[in-house]
Amino acid sequence: MNVVNTEYMDRFTLNGKTAIITGGAAGIGLAFSEGYLEAGASVMVCDIRTTPELEDLQKRYSDHLCFTLCDVTKTPDIDRAIAETRKTFGGIDILLNNAAIFDMAPLTESHEQMYDKIFSAVAKVMIEQKTHGKIINMASQAGRRGEALVSHYCASKAAVISYTQSAALALAPYHINVNAVSPGVVDTPMWKEVDALFARYEGLKPGEKKAAVGRQVPLGYMGKPIDIVGAAIFLASSASDYITAQTVNVDGGNVMS
Repeated sequence: MNVVNTEYMDRFTLNGKTAIITGGAAGIGLAFSEGYLEAGASVMVCDIRTTPELEDLQKRYSDHLCFTLCDVTKTPDIDRAIAETRKTFGGIDILLNNAAIFDMAPLTESHEQMYDKIFSAVAKVMIEQKTHGKIINMASQAGRRGEALVSHYCASKAAVISYTQSAALALAPYHINVNAVSPGVVDTPMWKEVDALFARYEGLKPGEKKAAVGRQVPLGYMGKPIDIVGAAIFLASSASDYITAQTVNVDGGNVMS
């Protein structure tokens, strides 16, 4: 009779862990929230608004999911979110730095948004706790290449990839892993806005850009939020303890690196 060693599978769970997920109320962030809960974590969702979908999720995981209004560009909001997380769940093991803003305009009309203040604040908590923390940043295939109409967005995501590498080296002595996930084109409600912007600037009909980018993916279709979740769970679990400073592409083959 074969005896199954569960030690390996246990390394892929998030049982007993507490995660902060920024921008976790909708789209890919909501999928992360649900995926982490199903993997065994307790989750504090930080977002600028709640959603019916998140409220439904709270009903299903009332003991393990909390929500706090938080603008990650505002230090008081960050401090409050961290305090609420520690009070409710006792500590912070994982930060999924997902909150982002998509902006499209010609270079001369665009502006840059910064939203990484929560990174350093949570890292300090993890250092104080002296636990094996995991920080996952959300990059994008846009950070791997330039695009004329989204120059600042591409630059910000390239900065996320570079920042992930530097932060990983800085936090390695404290046994805190820092990695990033780089999605490709993902079918979320935001794509309605993105498609409309491309239609405006490229003279396309509504839906044309979305259909085209899906066909251009080597696997032949746009990803769904659930397609991104597995990588985020893996990088938050103990199965990835020896992985740091990396950016994992989850893009259907769009970027090869």
